Amino acid sequence: MRYGYCRISKPKQSIERQIRNIKALFPDAVIVQEVFTRTRLDRKEWQKLMRVIQPGDTIIFDSVSRMSGNAEEGFAAYQELYEKGITLVFLKEPHINTETYKTALESNIKLTGSNVDFILEGVNRYLMELAKEQIRLAFEQS
Repeated sequence: MRYGYCRISKPKQSIERQIRNIKALFPDAVIVQEVFTRTRLDRKEWQKLMRVIQPGDTIIFDSVSRMSGNAEEGFAAYQELYEKGITLVFLKEPHINTETYKTALESNIKLTGSNVDFILEGVNRYLMELAKEQIRLAFEQS
């Protein structure tokens, strides 16, 4: 199932633009709307979505800032959803989509069975941390 999550926190913001952007690329997405909320993840509609979402489902956001305005909380939710097998798509920040993150984690350099593996394991850990840092930065900049 695909869900489009749209949230506004100020009266001057337009939720219609977010819906339009998501529907343009994912016309089958079920839109979940939050109006005039805080940036925290204890939002009513977000909590409902967290109860129904299943591994293999996708949540589409117009921007990372719609998921969370708090970098620490947003990154924790990102990791939790990723580990549950939920695909996350950020239209304005595609470099942090979970598929991009997954590719970075899976593109580990193959080990050789020799002492060189100590270096290769370090490089693989570095690549994973680099991917995580890009996600953290996106939340911080949102």
